[in-house]
Amino acid sequence: MLAHHVYFRLNDSHPAAIDSLVADCKKYLRDHSGVIFFAAGKLDPELDRPVNVRDWHVALHVVFDTRESHDVYQASPDHVDFIERNSPTWAEVRVFDSIVSSD
Repeated sequence: MLAHHVYFRLNDSHPAAIDSLVADCKKYLRDHSGVIFFAAGKLDPELDRPVNVRDWHVALHVVFDTRESHDVYQASPDHVDFIERNSPTWAEVRVFDSIVSSD
């Protein structure tokens, strides 16, 4: 499996801007072939331990069954539309991809 984790820091940290990006993650990125887990959400302000990284607003977590499914997702029209629609709102995007196993 390939775990694809993306953390977005927005130019505008207003709750409506954050909610809009979460909604677009769900609209454009949820229903792709090979997705076995999908979640998108906001930073929890109550999770504030010294080890927590807190310089982001929206997190996207997608686990794909294979690397190939991930690669198809990257080039899919919905993914491209999501980027074109939302990238002007991003101050920073960090992507963490890893090969994972539940064994």
